[in-house]
Amino acid sequence: MTVLILGGTTEAAALDQHLADQAPDIRAIISLAGHTVDPRPTNLPVRTGGFGGVEGLRRYLVEEGIVAVVDATHPFAAIMPFHAEHACKAEGVPLLAIRRDSWKPRPGDRWKSVQDIEAAAQALGDEPRRVFLTVGRLELPAFADAPQHRYLVRAIEPIGDRLPVPHVDVIQQRGPFDADDEEDLMRREGVEILVSKNSGGPATVGKLVAARRLSLPVVMVERPPKPDVETVDHIDQVLPWLVAQGIFATERGV
Repeated sequence: MTVLILGGTTEAAALDQHLADQAPDIRAIISLAGHTVDPRPTNLPVRTGGFGGVEGLRRYLVEEGIVAVVDATHPFAAIMPFHAEHACKAEGVPLLAIRRDSWKPRPGDRWKSVQDIEAAAQALGDEPRRVFLTVGRLELPAFADAPQHRYLVRAIEPIGDRLPVPHVDVIQQRGPFDADDEEDLMRREGVEILVSKNSGGPATVGKLVAARRLSLPVVMVERPPKPDVETVDHIDQVLPWLVAQGIFATERGV
């Protein structure tokens, strides 16, 4: 009897530690998409790569004896949450999604909300600007259509040739990022506009605070749709949910 955690977020990493500390009797495995070559270390076993669509995930649930699935994928995961919904419904496996709140503009913010990365590249305009890209390396190719800008890219891993433009500087870092440090960085690098995904959470909100202080415009890419499944916003709610499903009831004395 195994719990499958669809990971790749700070919530998944925190849940990994939470289960190790609070419920060592629960057998769980974390599944990662494999986009990050050097993911955070985990206490739980890890599988990497796709499942092969809905049918592949259904087979995995059956073959591995999965009794519950926790969707802790990234807020911008557009496909896996729907695959999880369909596969779990087909196999009668309980599914819970952890979804952090999105960021909301505050007084002083100068946000332009767009629906996708391509729209974000277009929103930069024709006038050359110093652009701070904080959207992840997989999204960078869209900005090759706007080569007139001078880009500052922050990514966890090397970006290779994903942004083939004349002017691009790369900072290879993993969050969290402090607001004061972000403000210093933007001043030092002469940033004129910030591009961000609306990932939510505290780890990278510092860039938005810094942009507000500096009165910089922000192009904010909004999240893709998600399936309508049972949802919580904090990892502390996962263990009670597992118990409520009747999972591990004997071990936990419920």
